[in-house]
Amino acid sequence: MTASDQQHPQQPGMPTDPPGLSPAAGGAAAGLAVDPHLLQKLADAHGVGTSFQGWDGLPHTVAEETLVKVLAALGVRADTNQAIEAALAEAELAPWRRMLPPAVVIQQGEPALVPVHVRDGVAVKLGIALEGGAGSVDAVQEDVREQPRDVDGVATRRMTFALPQDLPLGWHTLNAQAGDVTAEATLVVTPRQLTTAQPLEQRRGWGLATQLYSVRSRRSWGIGDFADLADLAAISGERGADYVLVNPLHAAEPVPPVQPSPYSPSTRRFFNPLYIRIEAVPEVAYLKPRRRAAVEKLREEVSGLNKDGARLDRNAVYAAKLQALEMLYHARRSPARQAAFDEFCRISGQGLDDFALWSAIREDLAPDDPLWTDPACALGTPEAEALREKLGDRIGFHRWLQWICDEQLEEAQRAALRSGMRLGVVHDLAVGVDHSSADAWTLRGVLAPATSVGAPPDMYNQQGQDWGQPPWHPARLAEAGYIPFRNMLATVLRHAGGIRVDHILGLFRLWWIPVGNAPGDGAYVRYDHAALIGILALEAQRAGAVVIGEDLGTFEPWVRDYLAARGILGTSILWFEYDGDSPLAPEKYRTQALASVNTHDLPPTAGYLAGDHVALRSGLGLLERSEAEERAEHNASLEKMLALVRERGYLPGATAGGQAETEEQTIEALHLLLTQTPSVLLGVALVDAVGERRVQNQPGTTEALYPNWQVPLGGPDGKPVFLDDLPANPRFNTLLAAVEGALHS
Repeated sequence: MTASDQQHPQQPGMPTDPPGLSPAAGGAAAGLAVDPHLLQKLADAHGVGTSFQGWDGLPHTVAEETLVKVLAALGVRADTNQAIEAALAEAELAPWRRMLPPAVVIQQGEPALVPVHVRDGVAVKLGIALEGGAGSVDAVQEDVREQPRDVDGVATRRMTFALPQDLPLGWHTLNAQAGDVTAEATLVVTPRQLTTAQPLEQRRGWGLATQLYSVRSRRSWGIGDFADLADLAAISGERGADYVLVNPLHAAEPVPPVQPSPYSPSTRRFFNPLYIRIEAVPEVAYLKPRRRAAVEKLREEVSGLNKDGARLDRNAVYAAKLQALEMLYHARRSPARQAAFDEFCRISGQGLDDFALWSAIREDLAPDDPLWTDPACALGTPEAEALREKLGDRIGFHRWLQWICDEQLEEAQRAALRSGMRLGVVHDLAVGVDHSSADAWTLRGVLAPATSVGAPPDMYNQQGQDWGQPPWHPARLAEAGYIPFRNMLATVLRHAGGIRVDHILGLFRLWWIPVGNAPGDGAYVRYDHAALIGILALEAQRAGAVVIGEDLGTFEPWVRDYLAARGILGTSILWFEYDGDSPLAPEKYRTQALASVNTHDLPPTAGYLAGDHVALRSGLGLLERSEAEERAEHNASLEKMLALVRERGYLPGATAGGQAETEEQTIEALHLLLTQTPSVLLGVALVDAVGERRVQNQPGTTEALYPNWQVPLGGPDGKPVFLDDLPANPRFNTLLAAVEGALHS
C-alpha cells in the first residue's frame, strides 16, 4: 500500500473497548485528568509516539485520550496517574524478572551482548544450541559488575555475556542455567547485508508488474490463475524480462463471498485457491467420465466471464472451482502423489493445520460469529480441538488446496526461470490481514486487540485511512521468538525470486487507530526494525530472493539509508520523484531501487496522462477543492515531467504540422527516461503495455462506489486483452523491446 491506499470499512466481530479499560475508564478517557508528562514518559517507554510530522511538514500532537487507548491495546493501563506510575515501575522492572530476553536478533560478525538475570551469588552459564542440531557453543561472560537490585524481594544481579562473532546464519537457541533454574530464548543470526541484489548492479534488470487476477487467457475460468502466471512469465522472459511482480496471492475467505482486495487477506502465510488452474491438477486425468464431464460443465458455466471486459466475478468463479476441486480432492492419488502431499503437510506443520481448521469452521460460520472472539473457543481449547476432530475431512481438503497452490506456484517459477528470467516470480506481501481473518484467530496471541493500522492524513486522503487490520503486538511477537513472522516469510518465499514488502515502513512503525477513533486520530507505534528487517533479510538470503521495500509516504530520512545498508531495495515512482519543484533528473534516482512509472493506486499511464483520476475522484466526491483546481495542478505537474522527457530527447515535441505526440509515444518515452536512471530494477506495468486506462483501486472508496480490484485487463477501447494475444500485440512488443534495447543494447 502507498500512503493513498484503499480504506476498509469497520469489520464485524471487533471488540468495542480496548482491554484494560473498563467502560468507566473509557468514559474517564474522554475527560482525562492525568499528568501529561507522566503519560508521555510511559508512551515513550512502550514505543508509542506522542507526536508526528504530517504530510504538511508540520508537527502534530497525539491526543492524550488516543495515547491511553493505544497503550491499552498494548496491555498497559494509563487512564489515571496511579496507573501510569505503576506501569512505569513495571516497565523498568520487567526485564529483571526474566532470566533471558524473549528473543535476541543479531547481525552476523557483529559483537553482541546478552543480559542474564539471576539470583545474586549464583553462578550462571549461557550456551548456544545451533540450528538443526549442528552442535553447541558457549557464550563468554564479560567482566561487567553491576549492583544487584531487589526484584520482588529477591536480590537479583545482571550478568552480561558476549556471543561468538562467528556464529552461522540461522535460528538458534540460547540456553541459560543458574543452579537448578534454566531458561531458553530464540537467537537469530541475520546477514549484515542481503546480497541477492548485487548481481543486478553489474547488469540491471526489468520486469512486468501486474494484478494476476485481471490477466485472463482463453483457458481461464474467468480469473487469471497460476497457469496464466507461468505463461505470462514465459512470454515476457523471452523478451528479456527478469521478473513478473504480482499482487498479493494470499488466501481470502474459504468460500464465497470473498474479499476482492488482495491487500485484505485472511492470512499472509498461505495462498488463494481461487488461482488454481483446475486442468493442471494431475488427478483430472483420472476422473471417471461422468465426473470429468461435470468439471467441464463447471468450466463452461464460468468461462464466458472471460468475455466480460467491465468487471470480474470472483464469487461465481470461486464457487465453480470449489465444486471441481472437491471432486479432484476425492480422486485417488498415486503413492508418489500421496507421499508428496504428506511431505508438504509435514513441512508446513501446525500452521497449516490451524489455517485449515479455521477454513473448515469458517465455511459454515459468519465472520462476526461469537465463536471467533470467544476465549473458550480459541486454539488449543477443548472446544477447538473437538472441532478439529469433527471436521477432519474438511481440514484435509483445505490442506490439500494449499498443496495444489504450492505445486502450481512451483511450476510458475520454473517456467519463469526456464524463459531466461534471473528472478522469476516476485510476490507482494500485504501489510496485514482483516480483523475477521484466519490470522486474527490463529495468531491472536501476537496481534494487538481493539486497534487497526492505517495512515494519518495525507495529500491523497485528507481524513486519514483505516485499513481495518490488526497490527503485530511488538512485545508479544518477540515473546513468540518471531516465529509467526518467520513462517509467513518462508512460505511466501518458497517459490519466489523476490518479494515486494508493501508499506515496509510498517516494520519500523505503524499508525495505530483505536477502535472508535477517526482514522486521523491515531498514533505511531515503533517496532524493533533491526530484528524484523534482519529476519526478512535472513529468510530472503536463504531463498535466494531479492527484497523490494515499498518505501513511499512519510518517513524519517534515515530509514531509506538503513534499508539500503541491509541490502533492501527501495521503490521510486516517476510521478512522485521530485527535486524541489522540478521532476528529479534520472541520474539522481537511487541505485538500490525498483523504478517504475506508476503504481497500482494510480491510473495506468494512459489514464494518468488524460487526468482520468481527477474526473473520477471529482465524480466520487473525494476532492477537497474544485475539479478545475485539481486538474490545473495535475496538468502543470504533468507538463513539467513532459518537458524533462523532451529535454532528454525522448519526445520530439509537436511536429511541423502541429500534431502532438501520441499517447503511445509518450508512455514509451517515460519508460525510456527511467532506463537512464541507475536503479538496478525497472518495472513496466502490464496495463501500460496494452493501453489500459482504468485504475485498479481508487483509494478512499468502497465497492459500492468503485469496483476496486475487480477490473479485468483491457485495451484502449476497454475490450478484454487476453494473455494468448500478447505475443502478437504490437503495443506490448514495442514497449518491451524499447525498454530491453535501452537497458541492454
